[in-house]
Amino acid sequence: MLIAQQEAQTGPAVAPPAPAKTGDKDAPPTPQPSSPQNDRIFWTLPNFLTVENAATLPPLTAGQKFKIVARSTFDPVEYPYVALVAAINQASNSEPAFGQGFRGYAKRYGTAFADNTVGNFMTGAVFPSLLRQDPRYYQLGKGGFFRRAAYAADRVLFTRSDSGQKEFNFSEILGNGVAAGISNAYHPAPRTFTNNLSIWGTQIVWDAVSFELKEFWPDLRRKVHKP
Repeated sequence: MLIAQQEAQTGPAVAPPAPAKTGDKDAPPTPQPSSPQNDRIFWTLPNFLTVENAATLPPLTAGQKFKIVARSTFDPVEYPYVALVAAINQASNSEPAFGQGFRGYAKRYGTAFADNTVGNFMTGAVFPSLLRQDPRYYQLGKGGFFRRAAYAADRVLFTRSDSGQKEFNFSEILGNGVAAGISNAYHPAPRTFTNNLSIWGTQIVWDAVSFELKEFWPDLRRKVHKP
């Protein structure tokens, strides 16, 4: 989830190097990490659910899914980020029932933080645990720009099961749908089907944007750090 979708502190998950040859026998392969590593898009936004250069990884347990999502959602950077979102909403006077001034801003901040939290947990932890789907984003990392951009965009529709099979991304679609429904509890009226549909669609679009960032951010990071 953009406003979401993210335990070592040394960089994003990568596939281990090929095992060295020793005579006629291969040395035991280095174990692959079971969870993504610490990474931040533009060195700020949590990006703990992106996997680079790895075709497969051991599945995450339900506990690991919740732990990684919680770590991302309550990361210190998220608070000023949500504050910026709330300020933009205040400036555009979104949801006029909140009013202006400090009280209006506080209400917008609270709803934005709730939207972020509920959406992240529904799409990254609750539904992936119930449906046994993998919430991690596996970077394609090869091919032309348009091929990679199309791959990133269709991740809102397709994902992996915990067993590594390609599946329809029910966690993304249903998770954002449930999150939009829950938002009725704290967003002001109108609480209509059309309004819920708009919130649901907006969240999916933002997630699609986040997948594009997750696909191409590692390339930019490597170029900046290139010796």
